Amino acid sequence: MPPDLASQKGRAMRLTALLAMAARVKVPPDYRFGTNRPWTIAAQRLNPPSKRRRKVFVENIPHEDWSVFRGDTVEVLSGKDKGKQGKVTQVFRNRNWVILEGFNTHYRYIGKSEGYRGTYIASEAPLLLKHISLVDPTDRKPTEVEWRFTEEGEKVRVSVRTGRIIPRPVVQRKDGIVPAQWKDGPKDTASEHALEKTYTPSLRTLEEEVMENLGIEEPRRARKTYWY
Repeated sequence: MPPDLASQKGRAMRLTALLAMAARVKVPPDYRFGTNRPWTIAAQRLNPPSKRRRKVFVENIPHEDWSVFRGDTVEVLSGKDKGKQGKVTQVFRNRNWVILEGFNTHYRYIGKSEGYRGTYIASEAPLLLKHISLVDPTDRKPTEVEWRFTEEGEKVRVSVRTGRIIPRPVVQRKDGIVPAQWKDGPKDTASEHALEKTYTPSLRTLEEEVMENLGIEEPRRARKTYWY
């Protein structure tokens, strides 16, 4: 990998980590994660402050060991869809869940009222990570994977059965942009500019900083006041 490309990739990774830290949401210790984002009304309805839900024990998988991503093709190992292969549409790392497109589907009515029976829709329930297996694209068969490093120092997923590299999927956002293929335009802020430290905090007020930069001197002093 060329040095300039490696440095750009490193800056992009640091920027991604910085944005992830800024977007991290603080939740109560007894919060029970589900398929809804913690800041949505649906999640707050299921986790009211006065309700204590039964604790769910989840196997802790480190962030660097997670091997299934959105856009991957996996095979279901158990349940009514056993043996079928599908595409991962959502990943919930707090519960070790994945949602497959068109699998583990449940049907229900929404918008039901006194004079209207509601709309019959299909919703996909999540599957546990241990109930699926990543598919090797070379022979379309399930396999276990492990993380390894190439000679260039790149971390890749490797099939334990065949020893071939399983590349990470290229995911397209709703607006049609592929983040992995994005190139900065003339009006985009580069990662090095976003990470550049341009402000030094001090104990002076804003007015004092402006006066110091403009060379303004104020010999007057405020009269002392006393509170009784």
